[in-house]
Amino acid sequence: MTGSELSADRSPVTGVWSLICTERAALVADLADVSDDQWMTPSLCTGLTVREVLAHLTAGASLNAVRWLAGVIRCRFDFDKQVAMRLAEQLGVTPAETLERFGRVVPSRTKPPLPVVAMLGETIVHAQDIRRPLGMHRDYPTDAVTRVAEYYKGSDQVVLAKGRIGGLRLVADDGPFTTGSGALVLGSTLALTMAMTGRMAYLDDLEGDGVELLRERCAWS
Repeated sequence: MTGSELSADRSPVTGVWSLICTERAALVADLADVSDDQWMTPSLCTGLTVREVLAHLTAGASLNAVRWLAGVIRCRFDFDKQVAMRLAEQLGVTPAETLERFGRVVPSRTKPPLPVVAMLGETIVHAQDIRRPLGMHRDYPTDAVTRVAEYYKGSDQVVLAKGRIGGLRLVADDGPFTTGSGALVLGSTLALTMAMTGRMAYLDDLEGDGVELLRERCAWS
């Protein structure tokens, strides 16, 4: 390996891609024995089953900037319509095919025009959209979830997160993440991240005077 190749292999972006691949592979393993009935379980994404959320993850890992822009134009800049169209492309005929398609993109570094850390966020958040309704648990690496929390605290690009936590102080009780000032919201880094992205189910995992305000904001959006 040359010096430049070694440097690239140790780059922050490469490190995030490694985390993404690890989380995708872990999700494939967790879903290997899911029954056909379980695949129809409503996810934490309103209106989508766990199977449909997995197809959405496959679509995100299969869509480069050029195809993304082409889809936006095709859908006349209706971003929700494009999301639905790309999901349908990756759903497959059976749940087994949906999982097989996702398995093929585990090592993919293809992405829409988003920061790589946003792809890590999509992977972790949507994995929990699937796992929690199915009663599955994963102990995520603290570094991975902290990177996602740090990204979401300053961005409304993918989902409304920065605006949702304004005037609140978020503190993780299992890692270094902390942000903001105001009423306290305390909990695990994962629960804070999921709440930042509007997942109401995680609000019961949090403590502090700011939880009810965060609950109201999640209900509005």
